[in-house]
Amino acid sequence: MSRKFQIWCEQKVVLAVVSGSWDWITAEQYSTEFKKVAAQLLDSQWAHVVYLDQWELGVPEIEPIIRELVDWCIANNLRFAAQVYCPHMVKKYQLERMIVDSTEVFERRVYPTQHEAFQWLASEGFPVQTQDFQQKAS
Repeated sequence: MSRKFQIWCEQKVVLAVVSGSWDWITAEQYSTEFKKVAAQLLDSQWAHVVYLDQWELGVPEIEPIIRELVDWCIANNLRFAAQVYCPHMVKKYQLERMIVDSTEVFERRVYPTQHEAFQWLASEGFPVQTQDFQQKAS
């Protein structure tokens, strides 16, 4: 069984590549690893970008786990989140059930290309070296 996610940090941005279909165990593992990687950024504002084209949705039991992770991130200075995936209505529906679009201190955007996502984060003060998820995730 191949790994269903990879998470790493560059500058003040947590990057992630996710794939496959997720059960609650995968969601718990992702949440734990995400918090571990993000822990080094909690003293100031930070951003997140996730590549979701290879993600195949998850069982309903993942939703409260991911909602709790999102709440934790926002409470710990996550300012911007960019999701990268080709338009997909079912994927969009499940992601919207788990992740808020914005609050007074947080904004989430969806982009069809990673270039647009990285460009937006850079314009908000969060540039990163990685400009190609496939190269880093390989």
